[in-house]
Amino acid sequence: MSKSAIVIGAGIVGLATARALATRGYQVTVIERSEKAVGASIRNFGMVWPIGQPEGKLYERALHAKSIWKEVLTGADCWFYEGGSLHMAYHQDELEVIEQFAEVSAYRPVKVLSAKDTLEKSPAVNPAGLLGALYSDDEMIVDPREAIAGVPRYLQSKLGVTFIWNTAISRIEYPTVYSGSKKWSADEIFVCSGQDFETLYPEVFAAAPLTKCKLQMLRLEAQPDDWKIGPALCGGLSLIHYDGFKAAASLPGLKARYQQDYAEYLKWGIHVMASQNGLGEITVGDSHEYALTFDPFDREFINTMILDYLGTFARFKSPKVFQTWHGIYPKMKNGKTEIVLKPEEGVTIINGLGGNGMTLSFGLCDEVVGGTYQEL
Repeated sequence: MSKSAIVIGAGIVGLATARALATRGYQVTVIERSEKAVGASIRNFGMVWPIGQPEGKLYERALHAKSIWKEVLTGADCWFYEGGSLHMAYHQDELEVIEQFAEVSAYRPVKVLSAKDTLEKSPAVNPAGLLGALYSDDEMIVDPREAIAGVPRYLQSKLGVTFIWNTAISRIEYPTVYSGSKKWSADEIFVCSGQDFETLYPEVFAAAPLTKCKLQMLRLEAQPDDWKIGPALCGGLSLIHYDGFKAAASLPGLKARYQQDYAEYLKWGIHVMASQNGLGEITVGDSHEYALTFDPFDREFINTMILDYLGTFARFKSPKVFQTWHGIYPKMKNGKTEIVLKPEEGVTIINGLGGNGMTLSFGLCDEVVGGTYQEL
């Protein structure tokens, strides 16, 4: 008789856990408090982003996750685009960082492009003052809103996963989980609750180095005439945001300049990227504020700063904004990429992936369920 498992939460971490369990023969039930996932997993760029990960285990995990994404999205008949990424350089110190990164990253499919080659790669790049760009072939874009809705259909139809929606689990006493008078039992329980880490095992989470991050984002309307931007686009500020670029020796110098030239941007954790979905819409962001509780109100000046900086490296056929929002995700305070805890026998918590959820979850959860996970 096959083993059973309950997964609490149908965001990307919960879905990745459910897939890892189901492919290993478990009878899996996913229980989600809302009628569909509406948290951080649908409020992001949809970027599967290996270039942001440092060399070694995290980079390999990102590539593994990407391969699972392709398998699942193909099975779910969902759109994805393997267009790679461009990080533009408009100052000599930015160009030095990307040249150094490319030089020490022989294991990655990256190259430094001239200004001319960059403009050929994407018609959306701002040519004014452009020195060149780093092109990476690794990155893939999914539409998070479509994907996070499509993956459950795939898991249900292809792998026999059961989904219970509109049901908040408020208590666990292994092997049973409770929602009011309703209860379910399983051999293993996985808590993948994202930013809601106050409800289940609150003492465990309170003792962990976790906080929350609020990000403001925007979406531009579908571009006219089916116009495509090609790769995901990034400005120089993204070079100091992702750990992968720490391999470049001159990165501290670039960061020091930004601390002077872009002090207000760094205060609000702003770096700017743009990705285009299958409908032609362009997602732009983002900012980063850290706390356990946030005001529910977005700051218009942050959106203005994001759009102003976007204009330094990208120009679109239509710049019309038709949606703005914010997302909140859990974030480790100790520099780790995730937290995996066992609060009691038979129960596993997977949380804290921060902005790496879309990039790493499928790989991480495959390791945790498969017994190969090692904390980095």
